[in-house]
Amino acid sequence: MGIPKVAIVGRPNVGKSSLLNWLADRLISVVDPTAGVTRDRVTWIMHERNRYFELMDTGGIGIVDSDDLSEDIERQIQTGLDECDVMLFVVDAKAGVTPLDEHVADRLRRMSKPSILIVNKCDSPKLDQEAATFLTLANVPYVATSVKANRNRDLLIDAIVELLPAARETETAEGDYLLQPSDMRLAVVGRRNVGKSTFINQLAQSERVIVSNIPGTTRDSIDIRFEVDGKSFIAIDTPGVRKKKSLANDIEFYGLVRAQRSIRRADLVLMFFDATQTISKVDKQLVEEINEHYKPCIFVINKWDAALDEEMTTEKWVKYLLDTFSSMRHVPIAIITAKDGRNIRKLVNLAQSVYKQANLRMSTSRLNKAVQRAIAKNPPPIRKNRRPKIYFASQIAGSPPTIVLKCNESSLLDESWKRYLLGFLREVTPFQEVPIRLVLRGRNESDPDLLSGDTPLPPEMTSDEEVIDEIDDEPEISELTDEQLRGEDDSEFDESWDDSDVYADDILSLEDDDPDQPAPNFVDDDEL
Repeated sequence: MGIPKVAIVGRPNVGKSSLLNWLADRLISVVDPTAGVTRDRVTWIMHERNRYFELMDTGGIGIVDSDDLSEDIERQIQTGLDECDVMLFVVDAKAGVTPLDEHVADRLRRMSKPSILIVNKCDSPKLDQEAATFLTLANVPYVATSVKANRNRDLLIDAIVELLPAARETETAEGDYLLQPSDMRLAVVGRRNVGKSTFINQLAQSERVIVSNIPGTTRDSIDIRFEVDGKSFIAIDTPGVRKKKSLANDIEFYGLVRAQRSIRRADLVLMFFDATQTISKVDKQLVEEINEHYKPCIFVINKWDAALDEEMTTEKWVKYLLDTFSSMRHVPIAIITAKDGRNIRKLVNLAQSVYKQANLRMSTSRLNKAVQRAIAKNPPPIRKNRRPKIYFASQIAGSPPTIVLKCNESSLLDESWKRYLLGFLREVTPFQEVPIRLVLRGRNESDPDLLSGDTPLPPEMTSDEEVIDEIDDEPEISELTDEQLRGEDDSEFDESWDDSDVYADDILSLEDDDPDQPAPNFVDDDEL
C-alpha cells in the first residue's frame, strides 16, 4: 500500500492552494483570486514528525467552470475524496458560514473519513473567536490558521499526523524510495492540446488528469507516480504552452513558468509534437529550453493515427523534425498514438535507456583515448597565431555527462571544432543519444569557462612569457602514455563500457534489436 493521502477540500476561493503551498513550504499550486483556478489534483509528498503523507489539493466544490469542465473537475474532486485517508475541510473565517460550505460539509459527512476543519484566513487572534461559529458544520477537530500571517502551521501538522492511519511497516522505506534517483522523473511537455494528459492517463491506467479537447485544461504541473515492469517512475504533466503574446492572464503565465520549471527538475523530457500540425514557435521555444539545460530528451510524435489518414509518412515527419532541430539530431524519436496506448510501453523502455546513458560514467583513460582519436582525425585549427593544446580530459558528472578539457587557452578552441568533438564523442562513447556538456579549463582567471570552485593561476603567474612557455610545453593529450591517461577515478570504472553494455536488449527492450549494433535513435512503429 502507498503512503497515506490527505485531501484539501472546500468551496472555491477559501485558500486551499495557498494552504498547500504553505504546508509544503514551496510554490506548487497556482494561487489566484479567480475562483476555480485548481482543476486537477495537485500533490506533494510531505515528511513531518517522522511520517510520510501525500498532501493533495483539489478543485473547489461547486465551481461553475468557464470552459464547461465542471463535470470533469467534480470527478477529480470525488476521486481525491475516495483515495484519501484524511480530509482537510477548509473554510474562510472572514466570509462566515455560507450555503456552499454547508453543502460541502454534508458531502464530507457522508464519506465517513477522519477530518479536520481548517478555519483559514484568521490573520489575527481576534478572528480565532469566529472559528467556533463553524463548528455547526462538522463535529470534528478544528484549527484556526492564516497563511498570510503564518499562524498555527505546527498545530495543523500535529493534528494531521495524529489522524493518519497507523504507520505501515513499509512506509518509511517507501517514502525514502520515492525520493531515490531510481524514480526517474519524466517531464511531459508540448504546446496545448497535443495529447499530453491522454498519454499520462495511459501511463497511470486511470483518469488521473482531466482529458479534454479544450486546449489548456491542465494549469498546474502534476506529478503522477506509475510502475512499468516493477520499476517506479514519476511523470510530470505540464500545462500546454502557447505564444507569449497570447498569454491571456496570470494563470496562463504561471503555466508557462511551470512548464519551464518542470523541464529543469526532470531527469528526462518527453517533448510532444502533434503529427497533424506543423512545428510551431512554441515548440521551438520549449526545445530551446530543453537544450539550454542539457536535458536528456525524446521527441514524441503523437496522434500518428490521424497523420496516417492524411498520408503522412514516417520518413517525411522525421526529416521535417530533424531539419527543424538540426542541432538535436542525437535525440531519439518515438511515434505513438496516446489515445489507444499504442507504443507507450516501448516509449517508457526507450526512456530508461536514454536515462541510463545520461547517468553513465566513463573511465578517464578511455575518455582521453577518445579525445586523442578526435584530435588525430581533425586537429583544432590555429587561432590568434597560436595552436590550441588539449592536455587532459575527465568526466566530472553525469546527467548531463559533463566533460572537462584542460587546455592552454579555452578561447583558442572555436565553436565549430567543439561541435565536431561532441559529434565524435557521441560516435565512440556511450553518450550517443544524450546531451554532453563540454567545459574548458583555461589558465586565465577571467576565463568564463572555468568551473565554479576552480582556483586558476593568478594573473601575475601567467603574464610572464617564460611562465606561458612553460605551460605551453606541458605534454599534450596525444603525447601521454596509457598510464598517464589514467585518472584517480579509474579504479571505480575498470569494468568499462562497450556498445553491448549500453545498448543491450534488457535496456531498450526492442525485440528485434541486434545487441552487437548501436541501438537506433529513431523508434519506428514496427520496432516499438
